[in-house]
Amino acid sequence: MLTLTSPVDTPLHRLRAGHKLGALAVFTFGLFWVSAPLVLSVALLVVAGLYLAAGRRFSLHGLHMLRPLWPFVVVVALWHLWLKDPASGATIIMRMVTAVAAANLVTMTTRLSDMIGVLERLARPLAPVLPPRRLALAIALVIRFIPVLSERAAQLAQAWRARSGKAPRWRLFAPVALAALDDAETAAEALRARGGAG
Repeated sequence: MLTLTSPVDTPLHRLRAGHKLGALAVFTFGLFWVSAPLVLSVALLVVAGLYLAAGRRFSLHGLHMLRPLWPFVVVVALWHLWLKDPASGATIIMRMVTAVAAANLVTMTTRLSDMIGVLERLARPLAPVLPPRRLALAIALVIRFIPVLSERAAQLAQAWRARSGKAPRWRLFAPVALAALDDAETAAEALRARGGAG
């Protein structure tokens, strides 16, 4: 699987995972209580500034990781233009881009093992129903599989265009779903070989 943690060392790498995840939760919650364009613009600039402070290589990698978000931005923009309500569309887009960029910043600067540790502690109250280790590992695997599936979908789309010259659209659904099941089975076998999730 691909790792989302950036090899470029930044001051954010040295902060505790729990503090970063807590700050992310508060920051995202606040975004959805704010509708003033000026405040949302400032929040977006703050997140962009954190990327830029880590250097050009880190910023470009972060921008690349946000690439799957752009189709949603286009859809929201076109929909609100059609509704003749561009102000609401701009607010939604700024919220969405800022929240996803902030979450991406946390995953780029936090090791998977640290995330699992935080999620385990948060899941302890559920121990009688669901083992915290398994829940934390499941959430971490979902986070790590997202870029893998995105990359796999891009490869399948490229292969389709090379053969037909047309966009695959809905035809990619079945092969991407099968690839996801195959990757899940491979990950499950690897976990079983290492003694399970604990």
